[in-house]
Amino acid sequence: MQTRLDFASVQVRDLQASRAFYTQVIGFEAHGQDRPGAVVFQDQDGAIFAIREPLATTDLGGAFGVGVSLWFAVQDVDATHARIVASGGTVLSPPQPGPFGRMFAVRDPDGYQLTFHQG
Repeated sequence: MQTRLDFASVQVRDLQASRAFYTQVIGFEAHGQDRPGAVVFQDQDGAIFAIREPLATTDLGGAFGVGVSLWFAVQDVDATHARIVASGGTVLSPPQPGPFGRMFAVRDPDGYQLTFHQG
């Protein structure tokens, strides 16, 4: 059986604040129309990522972002880093060599670690 990751989403405390972070600080563009309680982003290669309000059946006990790291491939790590810093992003680690090429990490409003890497 062959599988591939088709879709990823993370739950956020404040959908509008997170949407502003992902569009204004990170530079993502929302894909299509927003879904109820969610914002979907899609890159030029077809990867789909979403942020969403917690599901009614989910009890996170306030623990968002714990143990989650999302990796995004970019063409130019240094330019991406400079843009995110200029937009007020919280950088966890500056550009440096990493397991998949040059990389850096930032934290989103809910504590999720976003790693941008250039292979």
